[in-house]
Amino acid sequence: MSATTLLSRLDGVRKTGAGRWMARCPAHVDKHPSLSVLELGDGTVLINDFGGCGATDVLATVGLDFDALYPERPPDHNPRKRVQKPWRASDVVRALSFELEVAWIILADVSKGKSVSEIDRKRASECAVRIQRFIQELDHAY
Repeated sequence: MSATTLLSRLDGVRKTGAGRWMARCPAHVDKHPSLSVLELGDGTVLINDFGGCGATDVLATVGLDFDALYPERPPDHNPRKRVQKPWRASDVVRALSFELEVAWIILADVSKGKSVSEIDRKRASECAVRIQRFIQELDHAY
């Protein structure tokens, strides 16, 4: 539902800002507007009666139910459907930790002035590629 549906059932509606209105509350005798209506960017409608009426009472009085405050869901919406991620985060972190440990060992040798073998250079290069891949994987999957 958009706020328009609710607003069309209220009296004394006046716009107070972008996506904001005040109206007389239909659930009690309201001489001055006390019902605040706010429509969020996703279509969710928030209502608050400063006179003390609950949202359920306000909605029942105008013939709507609580679900009317939320946008319609697509037909294929399934909140229980689990999104399968390509890797478990714990596995990625474990692999990343191993690669960082290898890189640390090689860098420790370099910082001590030890010469690095061609095998260590290749492994350091492989570490850099793997670490970058893990970071990209985490960025895309999580």
